[in-house]
Amino acid sequence: CGLIFPFRESWKNNPATKHVFSWTLQQVTRPWLNQHLERIIPPSLLISDDYQTENKILGVDCLHHIVLNVAVLLCLLDLFPVLEKALHWKGDAARPTTHCDEVLQLILTHMEPEHRLLLRRTYARNLPAFVKRLGILTVRHLKRLERVILGYLEVYDGPEEEARLKILETLKLLMQYTWPRVSCRLVVLLKALLKLICDVARDPNLTPETIKRALLEEATECLILLDHCSQGQVKGLLAKILQSCEDSKVVNCIRKVQHVSEGTPYGET
Repeated sequence: CGLIFPFRESWKNNPATKHVFSWTLQQVTRPWLNQHLERIIPPSLLISDDYQTENKILGVDCLHHIVLNVAVLLCLLDLFPVLEKALHWKGDAARPTTHCDEVLQLILTHMEPEHRLLLRRTYARNLPAFVKRLGILTVRHLKRLERVILGYLEVYDGPEEEARLKILETLKLLMQYTWPRVSCRLVVLLKALLKLICDVARDPNLTPETIKRALLEEATECLILLDHCSQGQVKGLLAKILQSCEDSKVVNCIRKVQHVSEGTPYGET
């Protein structure tokens, strides 16, 4: 059964509602609380914002439980719309920037010059969540995201390659949300992805084969998306490379892109 939620208009009519909500909330812990985050924050804030001290304390207890049992980033991203008081775009002016925009801008500022691998992994790990939350509005940050993505794809990240895998995930999301702006970046992105594929295919380090395969698959999916965004230009450019390339792993990736672009499902190549 789902959580019981106090409604703005009616929760005070039945004093037991807030206690049932609070008790039910306390029974759900990590990792299961994550999936209910968007539904439990509003009532918790509603109770904590009441003029009665008893309700303030109860609401703060609910919020404290949420903070302890939900990933911090997810919690912040769901709190931002509440803090922004649900700003609505009227269509006659540029959409107002949000707290999410400001935080992403700050993260990108720190990501660009960062050379410490642990911090690079931490930043990269959280980047996809911001792109998902902003959606098409990620286009505001496209130039800086492009610089960060290109820079991070060039650097070996250790055996687990966590940063580069997350950057590839970010790139896929970015192309899906901002596809009209991708074609003008075709050459730069294509070079970066091909360089990554070649580097991974010839990697002399002790990177596990499973990680190498994951990198190659993610990079291949990025190439497929890039081809769709550029109306098939990638397929034509890759055909020239295929004639001279001798590395079997690189050739396999290129053929997957060509086959999918021709209508063959990705898993059947």
